[in-house]
Amino acid sequence: MSATLVAEDQLDLIFHALANRTRRALLARLKRGPAKVTDLAAPFGVSLNAVSKHLLVLEDAGLVERTIKGRIHLCALQAGPMASAEAWIGTYETFWGGTLEKLADFVENNKDQA
Repeated sequence: MSATLVAEDQLDLIFHALANRTRRALLARLKRGPAKVTDLAAPFGVSLNAVSKHLLVLEDAGLVERTIKGRIHLCALQAGPMASAEAWIGTYETFWGGTLEKLADFVENNKDQA
């Protein structure tokens, strides 16, 4: 498998993981530090199984690392993979910047005509 295909597959996993608000909330909580699965599940009022499924998606994307010590499952944020998503989005920065500049110029040059 080519490196490009692997990178594209990783981006698919990352964007899939980030596409869900519960998973984004879990990542936001993990920004403050590692947490037990039971603690992560508490604010959502859902089963541990449901939260574990969300965590598996985050783990598959490389965004969460789970450590198991006996019956305790401790999760920690691994934000590194988000850099590839940020880089991909960044390739469109010139498009958005240029478009916004053109809009600003248009508004500025035509404000007397409104």
